Order: sequence, then structure tokens, then C-alpha cells
Amino acid sequence: MTNVVPALARVESHDLIEVGFTVNGTPAQPRVAARVTLSDVLRDQLGLTGTHVGCEHGVCGMCTVLLDGAAVRACLVFAVQLQGSEITTVEALGRPDQLHPLQEAFSRHHGLQCGFCTPGFLMSAFDLLSHRPDVTRAELPNELSGVLCRCTGYRNIIDAVDDVACAYREGLPGPGNCNSGRSLVGRNAAGPVSTPQDPVGNQETDADGGGLHTIDAIRLPTSEPTVTITVDRQIGATMDGVARVFSDVQLMARCLPGAQLTDDLGGGRYAGRATIGLGPVKLSFRGVAQIVDQQRDRITILAQGRDAGGSGAQAQFSLAAEPSAEGARLTADAQMFLTGRIAGFGRSLAGDVSRRMFADFAAAIEQAARGEEPVAAEPPSAARLLTAALASRMSAWWAAARSRIARRGAGVQNSDDR
Repeated sequence: MTNVVPALARVESHDLIEVGFTVNGTPAQPRVAARVTLSDVLRDQLGLTGTHVGCEHGVCGMCTVLLDGAAVRACLVFAVQLQGSEITTVEALGRPDQLHPLQEAFSRHHGLQCGFCTPGFLMSAFDLLSHRPDVTRAELPNELSGVLCRCTGYRNIIDAVDDVACAYREGLPGPGNCNSGRSLVGRNAAGPVSTPQDPVGNQETDADGGGLHTIDAIRLPTSEPTVTITVDRQIGATMDGVARVFSDVQLMARCLPGAQLTDDLGGGRYAGRATIGLGPVKLSFRGVAQIVDQQRDRITILAQGRDAGGSGAQAQFSLAAEPSAEGARLTADAQMFLTGRIAGFGRSLAGDVSRRMFADFAAAIEQAARGEEPVAAEPPSAARLLTAALASRMSAWWAAARSRIARRGAGVQNSDDR
């Protein structure tokens, strides 16, 4: 079972904390990891995607919401701080058939272009006019400077806010879409959400944090993988040794850095966890692995896991070995589908880090195939992985530069011969 701990207790990265607060008039009790921000809870667990996430450093202001009536950056507030609080998001301002005056003014003055900053401006303007209904037009550029517009639409935004300020000097109308009975529907498995409309949220989750044990078969997305990896390595081990490793799933798991099998679910399915350190943050994925093909010289595994902070991963791993003069040649292919923050590194960097992990995996398999116990799997650190990735890139760049120099030299020689 996933640990659900009191809010004041010391917790591990995979522990969940139950926090109770109100969002737009609807009570919610999400279970969250200690590092999860309010913006992630609103978007990924409660389905309130009107709160946009831009810089995630508190600079752009696009994630502005109201916390107990005051504007805050949702990306800078941890969800565990919110016990007993009241949150108001842009969804609460008005309904499609009855917009809030601010929404109507933004539409009338075309105070938006791409619209990405609009929720932040609406909530920031609502906070401003609620506390300072006498604000003047000359003050608006400074008062609204906490939200950045990437399309340079400031003039129309100021026109819209000034219009509402002039019309409601006696007080701005409150949100018109609170207490609407809307069900808050979670979209990831960082933990169930408990609301009056969601009695299932009170049920306990299993060891993977989201009911993955009940999945009969893992189905990968049909979209392009986030990362595709191929590692080809000559190993000093016999085919018999490799076959022994391929037949022992527990031994293979000990070869993968940071991985651990926790339960044999039967039918070639196993529960487990994998941990990776990214700077000060440690991601702990819990999930299920399923063997779909297992032979003497090859094995294919599907895997699906989630981190308590909202990141998700699905993958297909294929390992194959063939005899060679030095012993055996090992090929590892992987297709990885990443979601959440772990996908934010970008395809190139995520690929570099993943390839380094698989190179370590192949080295550990070589040890195991020689009859040695693989080196104890440690969660790979960001510093080591990124340093190795950058060194690999520099090596490739230098090799390419030497090749260009050699070609130019050959061209000069040919010219002299003529």
C-alpha cells in the first residue's frame, strides 16, 4: 500500500500526504507528494487546466490564482501548505452563458492574442480591482506588471481592466461560477482526489500509487516515442551466461540502476519501482513490468510507471544477444513515452540521460553473465548522468571536427596534385 502520512510528518519521495482544501467552492482532498505544487495539483489531479504554467519560477505570473482571497503564483506554493485553505481559479469567474465583467471586457477589447497569459491577467486583475477599485489608468501598467504577455498585447489588456475599474468603483462583482457542483476529476495517478462527487477517492491505492496492478496488459501509445535508444555493446561473457541472466528476472532488475522488483503478480507481470535523482529532486516511479517475449537469446519487456509528483513513463525494452569472437554482442533497444516534468528535459537531453543509464545496464548484465553479482544498483544522479552525456557530445563533436579537417586537407592535396 502507498503510505499516506500526516501533513507534519517527515516523508519519503514516494509517500503521499492527504490535504484538504476548497477549490472554487468544492471541497477536495488530494493525496500529493511533498514536492508537488499547487499548479500541478490543479491541472493534473483536479482537471482545472485554466491555470496555465509558464516559467515555473514565479516570474511570468500566468499561473496566478487566489489563495484565501489574495493573488499567489500557483507554481510557488506547495500543495501540502494548503490545509484548510480556499482556492479560486479562473474557472470560477464566470459561466459561458454569463461571463464575469472582466472576461466580457477582455473579449470586447480583444485583450488577448494567443491567450496563454489571459488566465493570469484575469486573476491578477480580479485581485487588483477587489482590493483597489479606485485604481487609475496611469497606475495599471505598474499594477499589472506581475504578468507577462508574450504577444505584446498590453495596451488592449489595460483598456479592458480600466473599463471594468471605471464601471465598478463601488466594488467588483465576485466570482459567478463557485459552488457550481462541478466534480473535480483527476487525470493522473499521483493519488486519488476525494470530493463529495467522488466517493471512490476515499479508497486506498495499491503499491504502485494508482491501481496499476489491475492492468491486464500494458498498451503503449501509438504516437512517436519521447526517446528511442539503441545500445550495442561487446561483452566478455558466454551465450550461456547471457541466457542465464535473461531467464532470471530478479537478476536483471538488479542490473538496472535504481530498479527494484517488489512483487510477482503472475503471468509474467511484476510490480516494482525505479528511482532516479535529478539534482535535489528524487523521482520514484512505481509500476508494473510485463514480459511479452522471453527466449534464450532475447527478451522483450513492457513497463508502465508513475511518480507521486505526476510524471509518467511507458516503455518497451528489447534485449538481444548473439555469439561473437570475444564472447557475445549485446543489443538493447528501448522506446520510451514520458509525460509530466520528466518529459520537460527535451528529447535530446532525455535521450542522452537514458542512453547513459542503458550503458550502465549493459555493463551490469555483462557482470552478471560472467557469474559475478552486479554492482549494487544506485539511483543515477543528475550530475553523473549529465556529465557523461555532455562528455559524449563533446567527443562526437571533436570526432566530427577532425573528420572535416581531414576532408579539407585531402581536398587541398588533390588541388596541389592537379
